[in-house]
Amino acid sequence: MLKEALEGQLSVVYNAVAASVQVQVEPVGRWFEAFLKRRIRNVSASFQELEEEEELSEEEEDEELQLEEYPMLKTLDPKDWKNQDHYAVLGLAHIRYKATQKQIKAAHKAMVLKHHPDKRKAAGEQIVEGDNDYFTCITKAIEILSDPVKRRAFDSVDPTFDNAVPSKAEGKENFFEVFAPVFERNARWSVKKHSPSLGNMEASFEDVDNFYSFWYNFDSWREFSYLDEEEKEKAECRDERRWIEKQNRASRAQRKKEEMNRIRTLVDTAYNCDPRIKKFKEEEKARKESEKKAKAEAKKREQEEKERARQAEEEAARMVREKEEEAARQAAQQAKKEKEAQKKAIKKERQKLRTTCKTQNYFADNEADSVRMMEEVEKLCDRLELTSLQTLNEALASGNKEQSKAALEKQVQEVNVQMQKEKEAELQAQQAARSAEHASGGGGVNNRGWNEEDLQLLIKAVNLFPAGTNARWEVIANYMNQHSSSGVKRTAKDVINKAKTLQKLDPHQKDEINRKAFEKFKKEHSAVPPTVDNAVPSERFDAVSESNSAPWTTEEQKLLEQALKTYPVNTPERWEKISEAVPGRSKKDCMKRYKELVEMIKAKKAAQEQVSAKNKK
Repeated sequence: MLKEALEGQLSVVYNAVAASVQVQVEPVGRWFEAFLKRRIRNVSASFQELEEEEELSEEEEDEELQLEEYPMLKTLDPKDWKNQDHYAVLGLAHIRYKATQKQIKAAHKAMVLKHHPDKRKAAGEQIVEGDNDYFTCITKAIEILSDPVKRRAFDSVDPTFDNAVPSKAEGKENFFEVFAPVFERNARWSVKKHSPSLGNMEASFEDVDNFYSFWYNFDSWREFSYLDEEEKEKAECRDERRWIEKQNRASRAQRKKEEMNRIRTLVDTAYNCDPRIKKFKEEEKARKESEKKAKAEAKKREQEEKERARQAEEEAARMVREKEEEAARQAAQQAKKEKEAQKKAIKKERQKLRTTCKTQNYFADNEADSVRMMEEVEKLCDRLELTSLQTLNEALASGNKEQSKAALEKQVQEVNVQMQKEKEAELQAQQAARSAEHASGGGGVNNRGWNEEDLQLLIKAVNLFPAGTNARWEVIANYMNQHSSSGVKRTAKDVINKAKTLQKLDPHQKDEINRKAFEKFKKEHSAVPPTVDNAVPSERFDAVSESNSAPWTTEEQKLLEQALKTYPVNTPERWEKISEAVPGRSKKDCMKRYKELVEMIKAKKAAQEQVSAKNKK
């Protein structure tokens, strides 16, 4: 090992230092004892050195401890020990809750040596017998302060602690000078160590946010069991002890709630008065305004760019459209010119053909042939195109009369043949259309002869037998065969095909068929049948002279059905009551409608029964 260099000297190594060698050392003696303590407590040597330093500092503090004499000590009432200041009794009023257990024990030892009754009695002082001596207050103070639980309870209600909360008016003037000491003294109640400080005006947003987050989530260990009015140990029975515990818990919870409200009021007041919060809000507002302004400007620029792009696209599209329109216009003009030129050329060739034929007297020997050829020439002028006319004119101009006549007759023959073919094709198309129309109207012989009465009867049967009726189309066909006056027997297939055809009809045609059916119904029911003699009307119709011939609506039908249920057959004056239940309908109308419904139901049942019988066979 090198010797320590003196002041002004230098240490110089002239040879190479040997390599380090790891050697296992086993502690013995007091070092082994320290090693064993560290291993049991699972701490390092440096931590143990720190503890030893703290112990040495505490011992030094104990040696330097100065006790303050409490002038009111001898006047204290031992029975009122709850209201005494235990720190002041032991002479620790100047350090209070910061006092260590060693300091408390040392202070108690000094107070016992000075105020013990035996000491005072030996000095000739008069002693009060029993627990009424003030020394009992010293005993009670060490009992409270030496127990961590009881000491915490007393510290929670420290009589010297200032619970005051500054007002807003005080905080707005000198915020940091007013609130910093308040938060500092209230930090002693925090469960967490190292509470953040209030800081200054230059504190960052994170520091301020951490500070208020800590205090808004403040966890206090302060409790108020020391202020319990009743002691459960003095209870005479278990029920009384439970009642005392219940009362104490309620009072503690109330005081704890008031304490947390006090802390919350302190934090709220400080937050509202903190100039840094105001500054941060203004900065945040300015930042948001700038972001909003920048976003609005960016959006405006984007819209302007889109508008410019849209205008450019529209301009380009307009240019393209104008070019296309100009090209189309020029093409149309060119086509028009070509068409006019072609019309002129055709007109010229036709005139040439007529002139040539007229000059040759239409290549005829008599007047009749001349008229016939004149008609054929006009036919050629109407049918031939420009090329054919030019070819024909060239043939007529180049040949003699016989050749020209042969060329003309050949052309006439070709045109006539073509016209005959076109006429035959047209006739075939018309015949095919008539065949298709005949096929769409239904198959079979029975499809012919659907008069208006049959159509009306079909519509009535379709409405009478709705979808869901068993063997519906057979029933409808049977109903029509029973009630039709045409004598044509209809099958289910005929009825289906005709129903499909009616569905394809125009709604106006359907309305026309229904209107004719109603007119026929009205005519049949309004006509008075001739009688042999003047018969007296039935009693059932003598009370009503007028009747409503309008068709029954759905609502009137519902009212009639309900009235028929309400007034059964044995009801006196039944039809008068039924007619009163159906507004706008007389007794005669109701009875007629009832008879029609009965006949309709009978016909429906008969048709269904007949179809069922056929199916069974």
